[in-house]
Amino acid sequence: MKISQIIAASCFAILALGNAWAADAPVKVADGVLVGPNGMTLYTFDKDAAGSGKSVCNGPCAANWPALGAAASDTASGDYSIVTRDDGAKQWAVKGKPLYYWVKDQKPGDKTGEGVAGAWRVAKP
Repeated sequence: MKISQIIAASCFAILALGNAWAADAPVKVADGVLVGPNGMTLYTFDKDAAGSGKSVCNGPCAANWPALGAAASDTASGDYSIVTRDDGAKQWAVKGKPLYYWVKDQKPGDKTGEGVAGAWRVAKP
């Protein structure tokens, strides 16, 4: 094998691995709940129909419950999917339920959105 072939094969392997990492949702588990890349607790909304492919939290609702946004280049895998919001923005979902932050959570580990209006739940793996 020529050195140029080895370099080309190595570059291809690195790119493929990088794309595999990029395909994962930017979600982690901390203290038994899902958190975003900033470490803040994520929530689901009971009024969102699992698997519907959309979020019903728009307008004033979205001001208090910001979506966990997905980039146009992100791809879904496993329990994580991507839904399209009314404004055309993309949002991550777990098991078909869109994921949100709560504006009143001040620091990682806060879970003050649990049970708000009887319809908001801490997202769990």
